[in-house]
Amino acid sequence: MMSVWVEALSLGVTTLVEYLREHTVTCLVPAFFIAGAIAATVSKDTILKYFGYKVKRWLSHGVASISGTVLAVCSCTILPMFAGIYKRGGGIGPATTFLYSGPAINLIAIVLTARILGIGLGIARAIGAILIGIVVGLIMGYIFEGDESKDSSKQLSTIDTDEESEGRSQFASFGFFASLVGILVFATAGYLPSIVRWPAVGVSIVLTIIIALTKYSRGENKEWIHETWWLARQLVPVLFVGVFVVGVVKYFMPYEIIRSIMGVGTVLPSFLGSIIGGLLYMPTLLEPNIVGDLFGYSQGVITSGAALALLLGGPSLSLPNMLVIWRTIGAKKTIIYIILVVIFSTIAGIVFQMLVG
Repeated sequence: MMSVWVEALSLGVTTLVEYLREHTVTCLVPAFFIAGAIAATVSKDTILKYFGYKVKRWLSHGVASISGTVLAVCSCTILPMFAGIYKRGGGIGPATTFLYSGPAINLIAIVLTARILGIGLGIARAIGAILIGIVVGLIMGYIFEGDESKDSSKQLSTIDTDEESEGRSQFASFGFFASLVGILVFATAGYLPSIVRWPAVGVSIVLTIIIALTKYSRGENKEWIHETWWLARQLVPVLFVGVFVVGVVKYFMPYEIIRSIMGVGTVLPSFLGSIIGGLLYMPTLLEPNIVGDLFGYSQGVITSGAALALLLGGPSLSLPNMLVIWRTIGAKKTIIYIILVVIFSTIAGIVFQMLVG
C-alpha cells in the first residue's frame, strides 16, 4: 500500500516539475503581466456602463462576451461582479453573457488551454465561450427582460469614467499592450527557430519598458506591478498545488471506464462532458490540467468533443456557483441558465468533434 502512494506522489511531483519547466517562464509570467496591466490601466466602469437592458443588444452582449479578458476576471471573482451588475440594473441578458463568458474567456486560461491541450482546443474554447455566452444571454434576455424593464427600481447609472490617460494617446496604449502580447506570443512560439524567437522576445520587452517609462506615470507603473504581484500571489500557489494534486489523482483514475463512456462516439461524450463540467468545481487556470491529465484527454482517453464540453461547461458552473446564482437571480432564471449552458456546451462539443474527429 505504501508503495502505491509513493508512486502516486512521485507522479504528482513529476507532473508539477514538467508544468514548471514547460509553462512558467514562457507562458505564465508574461500572461500575469498582461493581466496586471489590464487591471491597473483599464477602468472597470468603462465596461460595466454598457450592460444596461436599454443598451443595444449587439453592443451590450458583445462587450459582455469579451469583458472577461478586459477585466481579467477568474471564476472566483465573476460571481460578485455578476451580482453587482445585475443588482445595479444590468439587463439579465448581458449580465448572464458576462457570467458565462467571463471565466471561460480569461486571457491566461485561454493561453494555458492552447499551450497544454493544443492550439485547436484553445481557439475552440475562446470562440465557443464568446458565441455561447452571447446566445445564452440573448435567450435569457428574450425570456426575462420584458419583466425587468418594468421594474423602475433597477437603474444602472451611466458612469463617465475619466481614466488616467492624460497626455497619452490611444496609439501609445495600443503599443503598450501589443508589446506585452508580443512577449507572450513569441515566448510560447516553439515552432519558431531560436534565432528568431528570442530576439523577438527581447525587442518586445524593450518596447514594453520604453513605453511604460515614457507614456505611463510612476503611479500607474507601480499599480501595474502591484496588480501583477497580487494576481500571481493569489493564483500561483493554488495553481501549483492543484497541478500536483491532479498528478496524484491521475495515478488512480479508472481510464478504461472513462474511455468506455467518454472516449467513443460524438453525442454522449459531449453531453456527459457538459454535465460533469457543470457540476465539478474547476479552480481557475487548472481546467486544462484537469481535462488533459485527470480526464485523460492528453492520453487520448476522452474525445475532443468531451474535452471542449468540459472546458465550456466547467468555468461558469459548479454546485457552489449555482447556489450563489440562485440567490442572485432566483430559481427560475437559474434553472433556465443551467439548462442553456448544458445544451450549448454539448452542441459545441458535438460540432467540434465532427470537425476534428
